[in-house]
Amino acid sequence: MPLPAAVLDDLLAYACALPGASFDVKWGSERVASIGGKMFLLCGGGALSYKVADEDFLMLSGLPGARPAPYLARARWIQVSDTEALSPDELRQGIARSRELVLRKLPKALRGQYGEQA
Repeated sequence: MPLPAAVLDDLLAYACALPGASFDVKWGSERVASIGGKMFLLCGGGALSYKVADEDFLMLSGLPGARPAPYLARARWIQVSDTEALSPDELRQGIARSRELVLRKLPKALRGQYGEQA
Protein backbone atom coordinates (compact mmCIF):
# COMPACT_ATOMS: atom_id res chain seq x y z
CA MET A 1 0.00 0.00 0.00
CA PRO A 2 1.51 3.40 -0.99
CA LEU A 3 2.50 5.82 1.75
CA PRO A 4 -0.56 7.96 2.49
CA ALA A 5 -0.10 11.74 2.52
CA ALA A 6 -0.96 11.79 6.24
CA VAL A 7 1.86 9.34 7.00
CA LEU A 8 4.32 11.39 4.93
CA ASP A 9 3.23 14.57 6.72
CA ASP A 10 3.62 12.87 10.12
CA LEU A 11 7.10 11.57 9.27
CA LEU A 12 8.19 14.97 7.97
CA ALA A 13 6.90 16.63 11.16
CA TYR A 14 8.82 14.05 13.19
CA ALA A 15 12.02 14.78 11.23
CA CYS A 16 11.63 18.55 11.62
CA ALA A 17 11.17 18.14 15.40
CA LEU A 18 14.54 16.39 15.78
CA PRO A 19 17.22 18.55 17.45
CA GLY A 20 18.77 21.03 15.02
CA ALA A 21 16.51 20.09 12.11
CA SER A 22 15.18 22.67 9.70
CA PHE A 23 12.51 22.53 6.98
CA ASP A 24 12.82 23.72 3.40
CA VAL A 25 11.21 23.23 0.00
CA LYS A 26 13.62 22.45 -2.84
CA TRP A 27 13.20 22.00 -6.57
CA GLY A 28 9.73 23.51 -6.50
CA SER A 29 7.86 20.90 -4.47
CA GLU A 30 10.21 18.53 -2.61
CA ARG A 31 9.86 18.93 1.15
CA VAL A 32 13.20 18.54 2.90
CA ALA A 33 14.48 18.17 6.46
CA SER A 34 18.10 19.24 6.95
CA ILE A 35 20.68 19.70 9.64
CA GLY A 36 23.54 22.15 9.23
CA GLY A 37 22.35 22.86 5.69
CA LYS A 38 22.63 19.17 4.68
CA MET A 39 19.55 17.14 3.79
CA PHE A 40 18.67 14.04 5.78
CA LEU A 41 15.08 13.51 4.57
CA LEU A 42 13.34 14.22 1.29
CA CYS A 43 9.55 13.90 0.86
CA GLY A 44 7.82 14.16 -2.47
CA GLY A 45 5.85 12.28 -5.07
CA GLY A 46 4.21 9.97 -2.53
CA ALA A 47 7.53 8.68 -1.23
CA LEU A 48 10.29 9.60 1.16
CA SER A 49 14.03 9.23 0.83
CA TYR A 50 16.70 9.19 3.50
CA LYS A 51 20.33 8.25 4.07
CA VAL A 52 21.18 4.81 5.46
CA ALA A 53 24.39 3.25 6.74
CA ASP A 54 26.58 1.74 4.01
CA GLU A 55 26.21 -1.75 5.48
CA ASP A 56 22.38 -1.51 5.43
CA PHE A 57 21.95 -0.03 1.94
CA LEU A 58 21.63 -3.23 -0.11
CA MET A 59 19.27 -4.95 2.30
CA LEU A 60 16.99 -1.93 2.79
CA SER A 61 16.91 -0.89 -0.87
CA GLY A 62 15.88 -4.42 -1.81
CA LEU A 63 12.75 -4.53 0.36
CA PRO A 64 9.37 -4.53 -1.41
CA GLY A 65 8.30 -0.89 -1.70
CA ALA A 66 11.84 0.43 -1.29
CA ARG A 67 14.63 1.09 -3.78
CA PRO A 68 17.82 3.07 -4.18
CA ALA A 69 16.81 6.75 -4.18
CA PRO A 70 17.00 8.39 -7.61
CA TYR A 71 20.03 10.71 -7.87
CA LEU A 72 21.04 9.97 -4.26
CA ALA A 73 21.78 6.24 -4.31
CA ARG A 74 25.52 6.78 -4.69
CA ALA A 75 25.39 8.55 -1.30
CA ARG A 76 23.52 5.52 0.13
CA TRP A 77 20.01 6.93 0.21
CA ILE A 78 16.91 4.77 -0.13
CA GLN A 79 13.43 5.73 -1.31
CA VAL A 80 10.40 4.19 0.40
CA SER A 81 7.07 4.42 -1.39
CA ASP A 82 5.05 1.64 0.20
CA THR A 83 4.07 0.63 3.72
CA GLU A 84 4.98 -2.95 2.84
CA ALA A 85 8.66 -2.00 3.07
CA LEU A 86 8.88 -0.52 6.56
CA SER A 87 6.40 0.41 9.29
CA PRO A 88 6.01 4.05 10.35
CA ASP A 89 7.98 3.26 13.53
CA GLU A 90 10.81 1.72 11.48
CA LEU A 91 10.74 4.75 9.20
CA ARG A 92 11.04 7.08 12.21
CA GLN A 93 14.06 5.09 13.41
CA GLY A 94 15.57 5.32 9.91
CA ILE A 95 14.98 9.07 9.75
CA ALA A 96 16.64 9.60 13.14
CA ARG A 97 19.58 7.47 12.00
CA SER A 98 19.79 9.45 8.76
CA ARG A 99 20.06 12.67 10.80
CA GLU A 100 22.88 11.11 12.84
CA LEU A 101 24.75 9.98 9.72
CA VAL A 102 24.51 13.42 8.12
CA LEU A 103 25.44 15.15 11.39
CA ARG A 104 28.63 13.08 11.64
CA LYS A 105 29.79 14.39 8.25
CA LEU A 106 29.45 18.05 9.26
CA PRO A 107 32.55 20.01 10.30
CA LYS A 108 33.50 19.54 13.96
CA ALA A 109 32.57 23.09 14.96
CA LEU A 110 29.13 22.75 13.39
CA ARG A 111 28.55 19.34 15.00
CA GLY A 112 29.23 20.95 18.39
CA GLN A 113 26.40 23.43 17.80
CA TYR A 114 24.01 20.46 17.63
CA GLY A 115 25.34 18.78 20.76
CA GLU A 116 27.41 16.19 18.90
CA GLN A 117 30.67 15.32 20.59
CA ALA A 118 33.85 15.04 18.51
